[in-house]
Amino acid sequence: MTSGNKLNVPEARNAMEQFKMQAASEVGVPLKQGYNGDLTSRQAGSIGGQMVKKMSTIRTANYTRADRTAIGHEIKVRYIATITI
Repeated sequence: MTSGNKLNVPEARNAMEQFKMQAASEVGVPLKQGYNGDLTSRQAGSIGGQMVKKMSTIRTANYTRADRTAIGHEIKVRYIATITI
């Protein structure tokens, strides 16, 4: 990850690097540890696109609905959907 990219959880850096290497492998880009300035913009973009594709398969929705058993009460609901290919 470049210095301009800031992770919310710094401890996740190694996992993100591993994720990036996996995404590169899946799209056939010869990514290596360290400097990768020899990659084309298209190759680098395909890695990022693959990462986004994998990350965006999980959708979360939070909402409040009326409790069906207690009149006047509300329940907080969290709905998580995963798309598998």
